[in-house]
Amino acid sequence: MPSPVNEHTSLVTSQLALLRQLEWRVRHAVENVLSGEYRSAFRGRGMEFDQVVKYTFGDDIRDIDWNVTARLGEPYRKKFIEEREVSLLLVFEDSVSLQFGSGAQSKREALLELAGLVMMLGAVNRDRVGFLHASPAGYTLKEPVRGRGQILHAAAQLLGQPAPSLSAEADASNASFLPWRLLAKAAPRHSIMIWLGDFPPRVEPEGWSVLSRRYQTMGFRVDDPWERALPHDRTLTTYDPVAGRLVTLNGTSAAQREAHATWVRQREDAFRAIFPNQLSRLVVRTDEERLGALVRFFHARMFAGRHR
Repeated sequence: MPSPVNEHTSLVTSQLALLRQLEWRVRHAVENVLSGEYRSAFRGRGMEFDQVVKYTFGDDIRDIDWNVTARLGEPYRKKFIEEREVSLLLVFEDSVSLQFGSGAQSKREALLELAGLVMMLGAVNRDRVGFLHASPAGYTLKEPVRGRGQILHAAAQLLGQPAPSLSAEADASNASFLPWRLLAKAAPRHSIMIWLGDFPPRVEPEGWSVLSRRYQTMGFRVDDPWERALPHDRTLTTYDPVAGRLVTLNGTSAAQREAHATWVRQREDAFRAIFPNQLSRLVVRTDEERLGALVRFFHARMFAGRHR
């Protein structure tokens, strides 16, 4: 019988192999598709003034300090704290409902891949990257670290977290197992916090307004095609986050379809309430290529930033 140590080593090795594949794809995208646009699309413009520096070609003209420029006779721009060092904090809310999947991948598998891609993107761009994994069983916090090797191992640690037990009890009406007070101190002020989860219909978590002022917040969600539209000709067994149990749907009942449509509307309304800015929300299907979705997300943020 293999020992727990050998099993753990084997798991870490397999996760690192997967992450190196993701890293290669991310590096290719950064060099050939994003072409440096990540910094303007993902980092934002900065929120805390640091100093005035000479303007160089390619800098954002909106940051030019016209008073200093007029006084010295050559262009100068304002520099912000985030430009010196950016921290990414991924918050992975690992609920039982993520384990559903009608296709080749579950929502949890797809969401973990998305998290791995973001962490590799941070590594390629020399950012600090950390995570908080929270489930009904507890949480694991890895404070933001710098360097390819450290980020790779942090990402492997996140991808290797055990899935919640299907018998785990969790109140889907709120994020009760997310340690919000800890999150307020988990990363430096103005870090980018990406919350990855299932986002069922619920009220805004207590303390969210404080976090959204401290961090630049974004929400990433993965949807299964059967969540968006119930199948007409197949039986669907899934986890009901409201009832907290497995249920069987056949898709032929008008009452079921009406209840499902109501749930979809409530879920979207709750997601928009937490992240009012459309460019801070990303929804990816389990049958959709995740890196392509991320690239489109960054391009949209970049385009919006240029036209403000």
